[in-house]
Amino acid sequence: MGSPLTDPVPMSMSSSRTDLDLDLGRATDGASQTSVFDLGPGDLAAFVQTLNEPAYRAAQISRWLYQRGVTDFEAMSDLSKGLRQRLAERLFVPALRVHRVERGVDGTTKYAFRAWGGDVVEAVFIPDASAPGRNTLCISSQVGCALDCKFCLTASLGLVRNLAPGEIVDQLTRVRLDLEAEAIRQSPEATAPQIGNIVLMGMGEPLQNYGALVKALEIMSSEDGPKISPRRITVSTAGLAPKIARLGRDTAVNLAISLNATTDAVRTQIMPINARWNIEALLAACRGFPLERRRRITFEYVLLGGVNDSDEDARRLVRLLRSFRCKVNLIPFNEHPYSAFERPSPGRVAAFQAILSRARMTVLVRTPRGDDISAACGQLGALVESPRSRLAIVS
Repeated sequence: MGSPLTDPVPMSMSSSRTDLDLDLGRATDGASQTSVFDLGPGDLAAFVQTLNEPAYRAAQISRWLYQRGVTDFEAMSDLSKGLRQRLAERLFVPALRVHRVERGVDGTTKYAFRAWGGDVVEAVFIPDASAPGRNTLCISSQVGCALDCKFCLTASLGLVRNLAPGEIVDQLTRVRLDLEAEAIRQSPEATAPQIGNIVLMGMGEPLQNYGALVKALEIMSSEDGPKISPRRITVSTAGLAPKIARLGRDTAVNLAISLNATTDAVRTQIMPINARWNIEALLAACRGFPLERRRRITFEYVLLGGVNDSDEDARRLVRLLRSFRCKVNLIPFNEHPYSAFERPSPGRVAAFQAILSRARMTVLVRTPRGDDISAACGQLGALVESPRSRLAIVS
């Protein structure tokens, strides 16, 4: 690989458009108002009751926000005019604005959203992710990330800020609206592709934004929200061990663990969080995660050429995970200018997979999707203004 860049990564122009005009019901004086996106379902119900309105008004508002994408209270026509006026006086809707859309050659679409205040957050729509018609949306929980995983472009940003619950969910709402609009542009009779699965594997560490995450998951799976079953939602963590069992108690979503090494020495080198919660502590936390019958933990393993991809690494991985009801996703490293790690050869990936398969482990190699538009695993965040100078991770 060449020298790491110090300027923002140029975005691919395979197929892109920028700054779409969307319905943004923004308040003129947000400082004196509450962001509706900070409110979970219970919070919103309590809020409308402070206006002497029945709690079911919260469900109506939620449907407008998260099912229809309407962000102007005046347009919420099943609410009384007086309530609409009081909502506009007390709340504002900091809706995400689609800043840039890029479509890769394989159909993967990356969205860069401008949030309230100008921060950029990215999400990725992956068509036919696991099977034909099984479409996945990868969304973010933070702008940037504090955990400093050495192979991840987002980590080069540092943490800019946490996303609010509604901002996490609004990524789904905005992508749905764009897919519908794109289908109509192609043909008035066309049907937009449906989003069947949600993965919180975008920018940020979800468990470090735990309160907002749980509220967002509640909105996402609500009958008055996007109505995504928790069984279709996966939360990935780099290893905040104390929050793992709690996530299993508080929600019914799937768990993915970004493991990426089989020894503490290597994992601490590439994932500094391991210095606080090592592999033993992480796996102990995973054993405390409640698993319903027929559900499994996913262990993600980014293969870095010459670092964690040896036959002995594969054999150690078998020993570490043998007692778990799990599957392993092998992810050949997606190269980017802010890391000098390299992707292993196809032969090395196949040899690593074969060792796991012979041990009767369920193992899949994740095919890179959207790497031509910097949308593959570990490549998000090129447009974000970083508080940290971007330097080479490995020289």
